Amino acid sequence: MFLKLLEEFKKFAVKGNAIDLAVGVIIGAAFGKVVTSLTNDIIMPPIGLLLGKLDFSMLKWTIYHGATEATSVSIRFGSFINTLIDFLIVSFVIFICIRQMNQLRIPFVDGKPGPPTTKDCPYCCTTIPIKAGRCPNCTSELPPSESL
Repeated sequence: MFLKLLEEFKKFAVKGNAIDLAVGVIIGAAFGKVVTSLTNDIIMPPIGLLLGKLDFSMLKWTIYHGATEATSVSIRFGSFINTLIDFLIVSFVIFICIRQMNQLRIPFVDGKPGPPTTKDCPYCCTTIPIKAGRCPNCTSELPPSESL
């Protein structure tokens, strides 16, 4: 049983999908460091300057004042703001990348373009689903030969 599990894991590990995933994780980690540097070193200093020479990473709310800084208990909301801006930048870049990939994607069946999924209404020239029996825009009833 263990040998079967080991063989199955070997097939998974050498598949292209697992290797692609590993490369994606490594590039994602490196990209995260670049975005963090962009946020902390380029974006936040001018924003802090505009808000009265404020360093966001130092913003905190001290709940308990200890004898030293190390024994104090603080909520560091400035670091949270920096992390939130990091997240927004990464999310936006991922959105743009996925949007571009979706625009390039063409439905293929066996290496050839698949059957069409839409058609134009012969009355108002609006794009409608291929199986529509009535146009949702001009409400014209489509001839039976047009509906399939």
